[in-house]
Amino acid sequence: MKKSLVALAALAVVGAASAQSSVTLFGVVDATYAYGSGSVSNKSQLTNSGYNSSRLGFRGVEDLGGGLSASFWLEAGLANDDGRGAATNTNNQATGGAVAGIGGGQGLTFNRRSTVSLNGGFGEVRLGRDYTPQFWNLTVFDPFGTNGVGTTQTLNSSLGGPTTVRASNAIGYFLPGNLGGFYGQAQYYLGENASNAANKKDGNGLAARVGYANGPINVALAASQTKFLTGNIKAWNLGGQYDLGVAKIMAHYNQDKISGGADGKGFLIGGLVPVGAGEIRLAYSTYKIDTAGADPRSNKLALGYVHNLSKRTALYATYAHVNNKNGAAQSLNGSVTGANDNSNGYDFGIKHSF
Repeated sequence: MKKSLVALAALAVVGAASAQSSVTLFGVVDATYAYGSGSVSNKSQLTNSGYNSSRLGFRGVEDLGGGLSASFWLEAGLANDDGRGAATNTNNQATGGAVAGIGGGQGLTFNRRSTVSLNGGFGEVRLGRDYTPQFWNLTVFDPFGTNGVGTTQTLNSSLGGPTTVRASNAIGYFLPGNLGGFYGQAQYYLGENASNAANKKDGNGLAARVGYANGPINVALAASQTKFLTGNIKAWNLGGQYDLGVAKIMAHYNQDKISGGADGKGFLIGGLVPVGAGEIRLAYSTYKIDTAGADPRSNKLALGYVHNLSKRTALYATYAHVNNKNGAAQSLNGSVTGANDNSNGYDFGIKHSF
């Protein structure tokens, strides 16, 4: 009888703990057949993340009582076509491993996000590696979500450097979600260099984003500065979306400037059109780099279709065409094209989330 009571008490403790905390395993596996053609060479490959980024993640939250909670989020990028993990960057500089989102070869890393948070009525304080505020406007207001061959040229040609998408060693704050549609965040990130080094501030940065989302409207403004001995990188962008019911139209403008160096600027305009169980995606984006020379510019037109087989599984196809001017040589899906030549790219794939 005594053993039974002990067992019941143990079950009660476990049940109470389960009610107050939870851990979730989640992910996306996205396989893509990608073909690219350019004036120098073409390329055909089985790759990944043509619609959604392939990933494996763990997240959890614990109720601390009194309106407080603690949470964590660990999310690793995956190359499911060959089993590699995605590369990360440890110090927001070229010396800290591969630039986030480019290349690989570091094994499984929680490169996409690795944070711990304290949440309450005051909002959220988040520590660790995370998306930068300036990136959100590029991906949220891109019909292709900055994935695959249709990704906006404002990201593909960006001068934003290692913190264009994510920053390591970040301290972030998010406004609470009960402000009548207003939202915002601020982030400070560290390069973690020695205090007596000439580049002691390299990789340090500050960024913020404010927006308003209510009904069919969503609009946001973001700005950032990342410090480098070779020239600070300043960026700002403005994006918006309007839901017409029959379609969502969206646009953004982005500008990146290197102190004493080049100035890049561009925009996107596009939309999402629901069609039965699927969705048509289309976008036009452009980016120009102002230099003392030719001012290279790349213009991209992208068209795609996603067909949802279920809430978790979808088939997709995307076509994109890049037109290069003034010495630009942007190419698609691993192809190589010469300066001022065009490039075409195609994605065909399947995405499954869990």
